[in-house]
Amino acid sequence: MFPRTAVVLLGVTSLAVVAALGALWLAGGLDRLRDPSIGRDLLAADPVSPLQRTNPDPLNNVYFGDLHIHTSYSSDAWLMGVRTLPADAYRYARGVPIPHAAGYRIQISRPLDFAAVTDHAEYLAMARAVAPDVPLKTQTLPAILQGKNRLAITLDWLRTTLRIARHGFDPFVIDDQASSSAWQSIIEVAERYNQPDVFTTFIAYEWSSQPAGANLHRNVIFRGGPGQVPDRPFSALDSENPEDLLRQLALWNAAGLRGLAIPHNANLSTGRMYGRLDFAGQPMSAEYKRLRSEFEPVHEILQVKGASETHPVLSNLDEFADFEIFESNMAASGASGTPAGSYARDALRTGLEMAHDEGFNPYKFGVIGASDGHNSSSPIEESRYHGKLPIMDGTASLRLNTALLLPDSQARPLRWGSGGLAGIWARQNTRGALFAAMQRRETYATSGTRIKLRFFASWDFDLGPAARPDLSAPDVTAAAYARGVAMGGELVAPAAAAPQFLVWAYKDPDGANLDRIQIVKLWLDESGGSQEKIFDVAYGADRKRRPDGRLIPVGNTVDLDKPGYTNAIGEPYLQAVWRDPEFDATAWAAYYARAIEIPTPRWSTYDAAVLGTEPIAPAVIQERAISSSIWYQP
Repeated sequence: MFPRTAVVLLGVTSLAVVAALGALWLAGGLDRLRDPSIGRDLLAADPVSPLQRTNPDPLNNVYFGDLHIHTSYSSDAWLMGVRTLPADAYRYARGVPIPHAAGYRIQISRPLDFAAVTDHAEYLAMARAVAPDVPLKTQTLPAILQGKNRLAITLDWLRTTLRIARHGFDPFVIDDQASSSAWQSIIEVAERYNQPDVFTTFIAYEWSSQPAGANLHRNVIFRGGPGQVPDRPFSALDSENPEDLLRQLALWNAAGLRGLAIPHNANLSTGRMYGRLDFAGQPMSAEYKRLRSEFEPVHEILQVKGASETHPVLSNLDEFADFEIFESNMAASGASGTPAGSYARDALRTGLEMAHDEGFNPYKFGVIGASDGHNSSSPIEESRYHGKLPIMDGTASLRLNTALLLPDSQARPLRWGSGGLAGIWARQNTRGALFAAMQRRETYATSGTRIKLRFFASWDFDLGPAARPDLSAPDVTAAAYARGVAMGGELVAPAAAAPQFLVWAYKDPDGANLDRIQIVKLWLDESGGSQEKIFDVAYGADRKRRPDGRLIPVGNTVDLDKPGYTNAIGEPYLQAVWRDPEFDATAWAAYYARAIEIPTPRWSTYDAAVLGTEPIAPAVIQERAISSSIWYQP
């Protein structure tokens, strides 16, 4: 009674999926799909204002952007229905509507300051050239969703997703001419849309090594324009070993082709991104440690495929550690990942231990957020979330698994987040200034919100006689730079007193109030093992603490039916000057700041409202901004 073709297609999936499809077939799985989100335009409520020129500032401005965007030049995007091009990605980032493969228009509510198209270098644009046999080769996604029943939609979904799981990016036919032409197009389009001090583009690509499902991807970002980038990308087809990519980057930089690599969100790396061993399973060589430190100055920690700041298993005393956890690895099995070695806080701790034990810290990196959007877009806004890959999650019914006859355990988009953004403090909005800021790690990650976050450390800021100065004032910022270091820096010249930290955060002008600012401390104990502790350093004056010393939760104003929230709780601005009360001048340490918003509706809650269904858990989230660390070495 179960179609033979379905069994063949499901050969690499679990028996649970086969059983579930069979049961749903018997239960009437031939129902037509009813999804009011198909064709519903996701446009900004108000017209986007023209892009504004920003003036250079010696104390640095903050700029928000996305350095991880895919177009139809990426084989996985094309196979799953994307047909838009790099020019569309830059138009979208600048606030212009573009078409989505599901038949509606998408538009970001506020333009970004910078962006990079990072299409997969492996088989670049070859899927477009050789057109593999997949359902979306001959049909549009709206035609599939509106013209078929749920079983047929599920089979088309499986034909596409299982092809990716079994064959990766390989479209079977190598077309070097298509790849070369696409790379030149990426270069030319980035140059065309680059507008110094208004909107910055970077020539870039993604190196996509994935041994046994371990996501070791890096985005390679170049500083210069045409003539200052290589003739072709170095891809995982050249080598799956990250050390080889970094050696190639060293060669390019020596030749004047300046670039850096940004490790992909590491939560799906099965512990291989941040271990003590190299690709071959041997202890890291001194050269590899140096290459990682020099050419990987910032790492991506927030994006569509979840967060990789930390994990509840690794940070069981962190009440905010369970934010957008996604653990299924990239193999066809979708097995759970390995927390140790897959999260940034764990890497920072490991780096301290390696510095102590081996004399060098390869994990002294800054952080950014990104989207990893594959629709030539950055789907970072919860209320306008439009998914990552169209046939997997291009509509509300696909995202919430009401269009498919699959167990929720097989529907990965249910657990995907809405992506993130990079915040960069730079003198001006140009390639050179933004690239230099990444190299010095004066960056932070957000979950898509545009919280403005600043973090400095000093032995003594000497802020003067004012009882409570405005820490965001230019004179305070100038003093902070003169007497201390910004996020991403290192404290030197140790003093007898504990270090002083200056931190402040403004809410996103169009977003939610702030719950609190925290400082996360990592340090080495007497045995050389690493520890961590979180301090709430800034919050509303009326907040109370529990008996265990933790802040009582800020509250919740979310209306799940509407959906929506109000800013009746929380604070629009928070600041603190804080000294570590447990500082040990003999202990290696690192500190970073985390600003957290009040609860707001998650994308899945907005989708549930469109479909008229109950929200799935988690129905609300607390968006956040996470700074790069400041290190102390005795």
